[in-house]
Amino acid sequence: MKIKLKLELASGQSMKGAPLELLAKGRPIARATVDPQGYAAFDAKHAVGPFAVRVDRSILPPR
Repeated sequence: MKIKLKLELASGQSMKGAPLELLAKGRPIARATVDPQGYAAFDAKHAVGPFAVRVDRSILPPR
């Protein structure tokens, strides 16, 4: 299963290089990294939702 998404922050900050996890029922099933245009693609095994994406915001500069 391929899932592609685009991330945009209200602050306008770039998410380039941010590590992401795709969660199914709260458990990680795939990982991805945000590209320079803000897109990420997960290549995950078939799973049943609910789905969520966890972002590691520790790489972002302090506000």
